[in-house]
Amino acid sequence: MKENRILMQYFEWYLRPEDKLWQQVSREAENLRKLGITDVWLPPAYKGAGGKYDAGYSAYDLYDLGEFNQKGSIETKYGSKDEYLQAINNLHQNNIKIYADIVLNHKIGADEAEMVYASEEEAQNRNKDKTLPHKISAWTKYNFTARNNKYSSFKWNYQHFNGTDWDESGRKNGIFRFSGKHWDQNVDKENGNYDYLMGADVDFNNPIVVEELKKWGKWYLEFTNVDSFRLDAVKHIKSLFMADWISYMRKIKPLECVGEYWSRNLDTLKWYIDKTNSTIPLFDVPLHYNLYEASNSHGNYDLPRIFENTLVKEMPNLAVTFVDNHDTEPGQALCSWVQDWFKPLAYALILLRKDGLPCVFYGDYYGIAFQKINPKKEMLEKMLNLRKQYAYGGQIDYFDHHNIIAWVRTGDDEHPGSGLVAIMSDGPGGGKTINVGQKLANTLFYDYTGNIQETVYVDKDGNGIFYCNGGSVSVWVKK
Repeated sequence: MKENRILMQYFEWYLRPEDKLWQQVSREAENLRKLGITDVWLPPAYKGAGGKYDAGYSAYDLYDLGEFNQKGSIETKYGSKDEYLQAINNLHQNNIKIYADIVLNHKIGADEAEMVYASEEEAQNRNKDKTLPHKISAWTKYNFTARNNKYSSFKWNYQHFNGTDWDESGRKNGIFRFSGKHWDQNVDKENGNYDYLMGADVDFNNPIVVEELKKWGKWYLEFTNVDSFRLDAVKHIKSLFMADWISYMRKIKPLECVGEYWSRNLDTLKWYIDKTNSTIPLFDVPLHYNLYEASNSHGNYDLPRIFENTLVKEMPNLAVTFVDNHDTEPGQALCSWVQDWFKPLAYALILLRKDGLPCVFYGDYYGIAFQKINPKKEMLEKMLNLRKQYAYGGQIDYFDHHNIIAWVRTGDDEHPGSGLVAIMSDGPGGGKTINVGQKLANTLFYDYTGNIQETVYVDKDGNGIFYCNGGSVSVWVKK
């Protein structure tokens, strides 16, 4: 039986070490299964430069999953290695697959600096040198002495990187390209070449580096038993490396993955998908921005255009749809938080339609205490249940009004009682005459969200008038 898959991003930026995330995952695994969650995306599980205060994106030691006393702690922000493995085990026992977040682009928190020849680059055009090559002191030596060669004896040094952003001897910030090195091609074209993002930039043209990352990937898959990868910052990583690395990993296990390519430009996302031979689905960043803009347009957004220039519309099988994530939270660099009033509409748009793999955000479900953002548990549980029970069959759109749009899911035989009508408005409330098809004809419908109390009768031809309130969504199912 075909199920409606749902991914959940199981973390937000402001979690604290005392929140013990891995323990929480273990406790919540059964509840997640009951909600209909089929896949969970867990944050980077290895030691970052900030030790137990690091969200994991300042990658220090990819082999330290909270096992060695490095960067001031044994545990990571989320807990210990054993707690991580236990969380994975508990999710698997509940038939939930795991997407592990991995950061291959850069390393931060080196153990020693080295003298290296480098040229400083123009910040806005990384193809242009500002200075001639000169000696800088770069943090590029990674010895991992506390790990003492367990799992791997590989040590990183300046030869494994293209450049860095700090000269220790001159106490100077900048973008420094190491002499004899070139920024990778087939990366995003922002700033002329967006290979460099932060820290010590990993050189994917170095065969020794490629070999080590393949070894690590194989070790990680076998050691943790995760099912999939969420690939961080792929716009900064040579696409040919990424495609090759994924195809190597798939020989070890038939994994799925999703790439984070942060761009609003649909053509750029399509270019990357093409460059990686359609092997890496991407997060639908353009859709996120459409939802964000609609939520901030005070009813002046043209709702029928909500899916225009989105990945889910153009390449539905390669789109992971989302409303918000850890980068779009208030206080973060990419802050573009979808307004609370629009969240139910946004989640209906990703959860109750047939295309894309929808991703639910931890910060929406549990709230974000640090930012005083309340949980939207009740609303999300209704939407998740609607997806699990009713969102099946064909899809008919009624995207024919500036403020009020609707769609029908016609239901299927495998899910008795399935089928629904979703109708929403970002302006005043209203109704639409909708044909629900023969399978749902001659029936009484009620609003599962509870926003409207009256019922709707659908005649023998499948016609009925369905309603929603202003700035709201109603989802009608068979009574």
